[in-house]
Amino acid sequence: MNCSLSQLRNKEVINSRNGCRIGYVDDLEVNTKNARVCALIIYGRLKLWGLLGRKDDCVIPWDQIELIGEDTILVGSEGEFRRPGGKKRRFFNKF
Repeated sequence: MNCSLSQLRNKEVINSRNGCRIGYVDDLEVNTKNARVCALIIYGRLKLWGLLGRKDDCVIPWDQIELIGEDTILVGSEGEFRRPGGKKRRFFNKF
């Protein structure tokens, strides 16, 4: 099955271990040396219409994907998927 990014963006990502809805695919992480997809990225939800920033992004490694179906993508993991690197810088932390 071939799938483009625009087709992936319309698929809902669900954790198959607990049935929790994670969100929709927003971006891909690609290794440019070997031209392979490394991870799916789901942007965090906006806080107060974006005035207070976003929640953390979810980064789902490609090896955690169990199935890509017509409408959904099933991923399997017991833990949370978060962007590595710690906390993001916030606007109010500058002052």
